[in-house]
Amino acid sequence: MIDLRLLREDPDRVRASQRARGEDVALVDALLSADERRRSSGVRFDELRSEQKALGKLIPRATPEERTELLQKAEQLKIDVKAAEAEQNEADETAKQLLLQLGNIVHTDVPVGGEEDFVVLETHGTIRDFAAEGFEPKDHLELGEALGAIDVERGAKVSGSRFYYLTGVGALLELALVNAAIAQATEAGFIPMLTPALVRPRAMEGTGFLGQAAENVYHLEKDDYYLVGTSEVPLAAYHMDEIIDADKLPLRYAGFSPCFRREAGTYGKDTRGIFRVHQFDKVEMFSYVAPEDAENEHKRLLDWEKQWLTGLELPFQVIDVATGDLGASASRKFDCEAWIPTQGKYRELTSASNCNSFQARRLSVRMRDEQGGKKTVQPLATLNGTLCAVPRTIVAILENHQLADGSVRVPEMLRPYLGGREVLEPIAK
Repeated sequence: MIDLRLLREDPDRVRASQRARGEDVALVDALLSADERRRSSGVRFDELRSEQKALGKLIPRATPEERTELLQKAEQLKIDVKAAEAEQNEADETAKQLLLQLGNIVHTDVPVGGEEDFVVLETHGTIRDFAAEGFEPKDHLELGEALGAIDVERGAKVSGSRFYYLTGVGALLELALVNAAIAQATEAGFIPMLTPALVRPRAMEGTGFLGQAAENVYHLEKDDYYLVGTSEVPLAAYHMDEIIDADKLPLRYAGFSPCFRREAGTYGKDTRGIFRVHQFDKVEMFSYVAPEDAENEHKRLLDWEKQWLTGLELPFQVIDVATGDLGASASRKFDCEAWIPTQGKYRELTSASNCNSFQARRLSVRMRDEQGGKKTVQPLATLNGTLCAVPRTIVAILENHQLADGSVRVPEMLRPYLGGREVLEPIAK
């Protein structure tokens, strides 16, 4: 959530952020009104409690005649205090619920618009000219099925559409990618983590996934648990309700987990193969930093993602995601999109988001610092960056590194994790 002081002191900035996101601007005024009611009801409650305490001291010293009147007044005060407390609690809850609906304040440099209004910041690698090489590229599913690496037919039989099996070299390729990604993250100073796939509502709400993104979240109603769509959720909640000493920052974690997404609203989109699926594995980077270091950490996360994609020898571009496609928690997001030959376009493979103190405020993760000899406690900043979303990375590797005979060249970086294989070929049965 945003800082309420910012809302009070600069509501126009919050309105502008909501407008840029394509969200309800009226929410800002509703929240301002609720906040004013919350504060005034709090003042009223404090005044009545103070009067009640003062009266309580007078009663023992009063004459019998005075005591009768004072007791009557005390009874009325008791009713008034209870009513004021109820009003304060209601106003506080209303303000809290409205505040949870408000997205993070977008960074001033973020391009305004929807999904297609991103700005390309960088382009890396060389797109292969398959025509010059004398053959037409196959898509990842045709390649994967021929290699005995992907089985969507049985995935659909067992679980339904958008599910799949990785088999043979496909399974080995996933394990190689995960191990290589964890190795890179560990070398960069991240602590590897295996995280829960089921979380309580507060963890999901605290990271901002129960607002506009709720339609894509799986909820187990009987137990009131949520299946995570990214290990960002359990990593953000890992230090929930904790105070971290500033000298221990940054804290960096690399989480590996299964991820589950309903993919609501994508009917008929990316239905072939494994590019857009309901369940997949992912390695996610997550950072806790001091607020003043958040922008620099954002650039570092992006650099690690670029290092990863360069190591996989994939052509890719870096985009500055537009305001309407940020998601509630991010103030700014960079995506790395890899070239997919058979689609003739770049598609998202990784992303890096700066959430500033938005998630930390919701999850009550704070830092203890000392400034000018005085200790302070304040929300810290959180950031997240996808290092390897496995299925999409497999799609990009198969299509970009395919050979004319249907085999697939293994990028040198991955070879140590694939038993030295230089080429992916079917495993003999």
